[in-house]
Amino acid sequence: MARTNGKSEIDPQELDAEHELPPGESEEDSASAAVESMPRQGGDLQKLAAERDALVDRLARMQADFENARKRSAKEQQDFREYAAADTIKALLPVLDSFERALHASAGERSELRNGVELIHKQLQDALAKLGLRPIPAKGELFDPHLHEAVEMVDTTEAADHQIVEELQRGYKLKDRLLRPAMVKVARNPRH
Repeated sequence: MARTNGKSEIDPQELDAEHELPPGESEEDSASAAVESMPRQGGDLQKLAAERDALVDRLARMQADFENARKRSAKEQQDFREYAAADTIKALLPVLDSFERALHASAGERSELRNGVELIHKQLQDALAKLGLRPIPAKGELFDPHLHEAVEMVDTTEAADHQIVEELQRGYKLKDRLLRPAMVKVARNPRH
């Protein structure tokens, strides 16, 4: 094969017409096509920018929702840990009530049995106090429907209106939650 201008000559019979690529665009054709597509690309850019902004906004909202869900879950777990013993403590309240009734019934006598019951009562109160159990003050206080359950209204002039004159059953709070309201008798004073 002879060389001409650094290119080899190709025999026209060797060309495969079926697999030949179409002729490329000339520089003029590609420049005019670019100019024609510019307005279309500008619209596409605006559409892509709007889509991007929507996706960024959606991502920010999803991140905020996830953070709120994480905080809510952590709070629920903390509440569960703090109040998990509530059912157990509630089951022990009748035992505490029975100890108090036994001590009130034998208030005048001093015996070893009474001393033992007082000691057990004190130990139970201390153990429940460590778990966060607090008695609700009642006698002499003003009636609070959030803390007290009125069982009876007593007509009297010796106490102020809506003042608790007798506690029938002690009420308790577990930390800051009401576990059981105090059952009380409330004064109704016609003078006030």
